Amino acid sequence: MAPTMAVADPKSTAIKKKEEEELRKRNRELEKELKESREREEQMRKELQKIWERFSVAEEAEERLCSQLGDLEAESVNQARAYNAHIVSLMDQLSKANVLVKNHRSPVPISIL
Repeated sequence: MAPTMAVADPKSTAIKKKEEEELRKRNRELEKELKESREREEQMRKELQKIWERFSVAEEAEERLCSQLGDLEAESVNQARAYNAHIVSLMDQLSKANVLVKNHRSPVPISIL
């Protein structure tokens, strides 16, 4: 057999060029979408980092507030105990004064202070 030469069909060459151009166009679109997606991802990553930092600050503030609340609760318990002791002391003084008044038979007023 004799060697044959492949003759390019102008119609098939035009179709192939059109397909190549469509593929190139689609490739550019996909690359653009990928770039935009990566930019959005980076923006979301930065936003997440900011949110995480705000969360950390809020968590530290909560810990400080809990500590301060504990201190205030302890102080209020101490104040309540001191107030209660003062009331008991005043009741004791009043009781002693009542005993003095009941036992005093003189028409002259007495001073308990």
